[in-house]
Amino acid sequence: MLSSKQVIEQTVNWIKNVVIDCNFCPFASKVVKSKSIFYHVEISGDIEICLKTFAEEIKRLDNDESIETSLLILPFATKKFNDYLNLFYAAEESLKQKGYEGIYQLASFHPLYCFAGAEQNDAANYTNRSPYPMLHLLRESSIDIALQHYKYPEAIPERNIKFARQKGLIFMQMLRDACF
Repeated sequence: MLSSKQVIEQTVNWIKNVVIDCNFCPFASKVVKSKSIFYHVEISGDIEICLKTFAEEIKRLDNDESIETSLLILPFATKKFNDYLNLFYAAEESLKQKGYEGIYQLASFHPLYCFAGAEQNDAANYTNRSPYPMLHLLRESSIDIALQHYKYPEAIPERNIKFARQKGLIFMQMLRDACF
């Protein structure tokens, strides 16, 4: 059985070797260098427990300004991407209901991530294919600050898709799988 330490190490490898090295998120390097990411592994596969842990991560961000972003890693939950999407939408709805819209933003990553309308084997899906299902909470204020110093942030997703497709499916699979 995987330990939380192993799951975090593999996730850190993915952030460094895929997210940062492929420049999928031009803001990730700064957050990694400043050690302002909090990693939490929820070992339960129960959706209600995952949502409870998500609420705890919101509280953690509320109470600790030194954390810029929190990754809730769910190695034993939502093996199917559609199940993950249901969890993601429930977490997003929870943010709205609790009045956190505009304070925190939620990003989605899953090992089987597939963009709407994309084929399952499209290399572009690897821009969001993480080693494990995860819910990524970001501070909106930090995003706003980062975007002030970045020209054309709206072009980031398209640039990432183009990069992944140019590298190809096998390259992107190997890159992500090397994180294990």
